[in-house]
Amino acid sequence: MEEINNNKEQNILKKDAMWLGLLMGVAVPGALYGLLYAISVSLAPQNADLLIKNSTMMLLALFPNLLIMRHYLVKLKLDKTGRGLLLSTFVLAMVYFAFYMKFYA
Repeated sequence: MEEINNNKEQNILKKDAMWLGLLMGVAVPGALYGLLYAISVSLAPQNADLLIKNSTMMLLALFPNLLIMRHYLVKLKLDKTGRGLLLSTFVLAMVYFAFYMKFYA
C-alpha cells in the first residue's frame, strides 16, 4: 500500500501543470521564511528582536525557487510547472521591492 502512495506522490510532483508551479513557488518560500524567522527569533539576543533582518529573510526564502525552477525546466522538461514557478517567484520579488525599496521620482 505504501508503494502505491509513493507512486502517487511522485506522479503529482512530476505533473506538468501551472497550478503546481504556482503552489510550489509560494509554499517553498513561505515555509523557508517561517523556518528562518523561527531560528532568528530563538537565537536573537535579549535586547534585539531578530537575529536576521526581515528583508534579508525574505530574499533568502526566494532562492530555492531558482533551483527548483531550473530542475523542472532543464532536467524534467516540464515547462508549465517551471513557468508557474517563474511567475510566483517574479510576483514575490515584486512584492519585496514594493515593500522594501524606496523609489523616488
